[in-house]
Amino acid sequence: MPTIRYVLIGLGNLGRRFCEIVQEKDADLRQRYDVDLRLVGAADSRGAAYDLQGLDLADVVRLKTSGESIAAYPAIGKTGWEAKALIEAAEADVMLEASPVNLPQHAEPGLSCIRTALEKGWHVITPNKGPLVVAYQELHALARSHGVKLRYDGTVAGGLPALNIGRRDLRGAIIHRIEAVPNLVTGYVVDMLSNGLTWDTALARARAEGVLESDAAWDLEGWDAAAKLTILANTVLDYPAQIEDVTRAGITGLAQEELVSACDRNFCYRLLARAERRADGGYNLSVAPVALGPDHPLGRLGSKQLGIVFHTDIYGTLTTIIEEPDPIPSAATMLRDLLDIYTED
Repeated sequence: MPTIRYVLIGLGNLGRRFCEIVQEKDADLRQRYDVDLRLVGAADSRGAAYDLQGLDLADVVRLKTSGESIAAYPAIGKTGWEAKALIEAAEADVMLEASPVNLPQHAEPGLSCIRTALEKGWHVITPNKGPLVVAYQELHALARSHGVKLRYDGTVAGGLPALNIGRRDLRGAIIHRIEAVPNLVTGYVVDMLSNGLTWDTALARARAEGVLESDAAWDLEGWDAAAKLTILANTVLDYPAQIEDVTRAGITGLAQEELVSACDRNFCYRLLARAERRADGGYNLSVAPVALGPDHPLGRLGSKQLGIVFHTDIYGTLTTIIEEPDPIPSAATMLRDLLDIYTED
């Protein structure tokens, strides 16, 4: 049974839950996939811990659940040990990068961590959108030059395998249009407003549940959806888009009266990301709130559902929807990507 040694950067909502998933599924993973997953290093914003023999996942989860840093890990944790320095010092096979997106700061520290890991010849798995938005072509070229894999299916629409479907299952097709609701919190907030809650109450509830970024504008002004659409365009459409190419409008300009009226007519507003194929083979990219009727494939999305529709020439129209009441499906994408690398035919 091969031992896969991995380093985990970021122990927030996704990183901690990934540890919980692997801890719970350890025996099943050994039996079904013949793999032994060993966490040898981990870092958060306050420090890091490293042991080539492996960290105890239960201890990692206990520390993070109690609000402590991984730097408090018994005997080996170090305060102030930065993630990039940990990667430079560690021996491993793969890095999982789950730090905050941080696009205003050029996607750091995630981008530097990914570069360093690829240069060391490690496979990289990340649900972090930032580095892919900032340096998509560079990171793919770096992975190719070092003969390793870069996987990031969790960067788009939470646990929904949008990238896998688009690039693998729709091979050979021309995709005329993509319509996606890839951001959960905007739909959740809109539905609360449609039901009569005030903006302040809706945002407070979203923050309390951990689904609204600390910088609310990232979600509410459509930046998150635009970042995800940029990754979709590059990965699925082979269209070299930048986030600046996306025409963007968020939900903050919506009048509550219109939201209530739409709901009364069985329409639901969603922040819709679109890619429309042009005659020249390129794509027009946009993010904007749209009132979707019950006849639209995404017109009946629940408050915590995400979805994507692919309109193709040879596979017809394909719609996929996911219910994501908590971050577990998003965290599980790292396991999906890891198994894709190590158990592919």
